Amino acid sequence: MSVIAPIAPPDTSDAKRRLSRLTARLALPAIGAPMFIVSTPELVIAQCRAGIAGCFPALNARGNETLDGWISHVEDALDESAAPFGVNLIVHRSNARLEADLATCVARRVGLVITSLGATREVNDAIHAHDGLVLHDVTNQKHARKAIENGADGLILVAAGAGGHAGNLSPFALVEETRAWFDGPIVLAGAIGTGRGVLAARAMGADLVSIGSRFIAAREANATDAYKQGLIDGTGEDIVYSDVFTGVKGNYLRASVAAQGLDPDNLPSRGAASLDMNAPKAWRDIWGCGQGIGTVTSVQPAGEIIAGMIAQYGDARDLLAR
Repeated sequence: MSVIAPIAPPDTSDAKRRLSRLTARLALPAIGAPMFIVSTPELVIAQCRAGIAGCFPALNARGNETLDGWISHVEDALDESAAPFGVNLIVHRSNARLEADLATCVARRVGLVITSLGATREVNDAIHAHDGLVLHDVTNQKHARKAIENGADGLILVAAGAGGHAGNLSPFALVEETRAWFDGPIVLAGAIGTGRGVLAARAMGADLVSIGSRFIAAREANATDAYKQGLIDGTGEDIVYSDVFTGVKGNYLRASVAAQGLDPDNLPSRGAASLDMNAPKAWRDIWGCGQGIGTVTSVQPAGEIIAGMIAQYGDARDLLAR
């Protein structure tokens, strides 16, 4: 039995204030997950214009100067009616660009930063200096508590079924166990691709959801036609969970694994291998996506996808109110 020592209840007043500032500009309580390679400024702009907080990984920009240009492009494309955008920073020792990319986010006063693969007070303090909101990706309580202890405002709970790097815990368990000790911002990720799913996550106790795979087939997404068609043709049963590609457990499209000459049902276990954030070949050739791809039926503009979710969210809320 895993036993985690209790911690004092964190002061979440500033975190809640920063979250409120974010949610006030959303038409749907959702974040467009920052997907490696797939998320681009054009996808983020479309998501923000449609009413959710679009995000891209800093490492999708080829170099720090490019990142600065991407942020500037997104800022110039959005007016005050749009939802805010965010940048994802990989806080892992293999990321040689972290210091420079963090400095760019600070200089540009990026209001939403999502951190992954490492939680450090230095990064959090740097973003808080301009009153930015920091949300950290976690898959278990140990990492969740460490993130909050190190100054993160909130948590993105990456539950079973999420695309890319993901945990194996049920979202019900993950949210309930976190809410038992943390009343700050919680974002739930994992197989959420409809407005009904967004409402269900809110009912469970999440403030927001993170939606990734549903947008891989968006017209603005940087994914090949074959990748997008794979989502359209696939279902949740076509997802493979393995750590062989990056050393961290994640979900991938079965067809892309087989296309590399591998048996998706008999993959070796790589274990806790070292991550090389500067060698994205595995991510390019092995397509990350989550179990929620059954909701993907066609390639659509991101705005149409979000408009459909907003309508579903309202219909589901009205149905429950009867």
